[in-house]
Amino acid sequence: MSMELEGNVWMTIDGQKLGGPDRVALLAAVASAGSITAAAKAVGMSYKGAWDAIEAMNNLAGEPLVERVVGGKGGGGTRLTARGAQLVQNFRKVDAAHREFVAHLSRQSHALADDFLLIQRMKMKTSTRNQFTGTVVALTRGAVNDEVVLEIVGGQRIVATITRDSSDSLGLAVGAEAFALIKASSVIVATELGGARLSARNRLTGKVSRVQPGAVNTEVSIELPGGGTIAAIVTRDSGEALALAVGAEASAIFKASSVIIGTPA
Repeated sequence: MSMELEGNVWMTIDGQKLGGPDRVALLAAVASAGSITAAAKAVGMSYKGAWDAIEAMNNLAGEPLVERVVGGKGGGGTRLTARGAQLVQNFRKVDAAHREFVAHLSRQSHALADDFLLIQRMKMKTSTRNQFTGTVVALTRGAVNDEVVLEIVGGQRIVATITRDSSDSLGLAVGAEAFALIKASSVIVATELGGARLSARNRLTGKVSRVQPGAVNTEVSIELPGGGTIAAIVTRDSGEALALAVGAEASAIFKASSVIIGTPA
């Protein structure tokens, strides 16, 4: 029985997976095809899966890797930003060096003990749809709860209320790196607020970038200035009543108590 070694390169930002070979292949396909639909088909992904991956990468990268192109002969499409193209090029160089290194180790695998154990570090997995990394720019102490303000991609700010014990255990301080998790079901979508005043501390305004209707609920993605994206789950009736459509201005509203704050391990 012959033993061979295999491995893949993964990029992470503050412990969150940015992407590996599959996601980089998706970015490369976007560059070649000029559309998400064609790129998803080229790499064997669903349209929804491709959009989810791109939105996650845009949020974690700190700047857009993929952007929309409006107008033109073909009516618009999607393309990589300069940062996205650079990322694909650099990843391919690193991946080539990594494959050469693994191949060298594999050629020496006959010298490895039969009971060699491969230990893989556990990675955090979460079902929370919205994940943002950023920097703590304000921390207000309270007797029981603390208020944390996190600045994310594009200069947007997210306010969270957490217990003082949690704040201490996370080691939060102004300037510290942290991430915010917000469930899509906790996000309220609004298209017209006028001069209404809301008790919810968080209101992120942008353009609707995707509307995915379902039998009961509709998933809405709102592209924020600077490249971040936030997703919300609303009832299908609400989505129709709001006349949600790609390109329309909309706001994502959520309470500070709905935000989970974490720090890199």
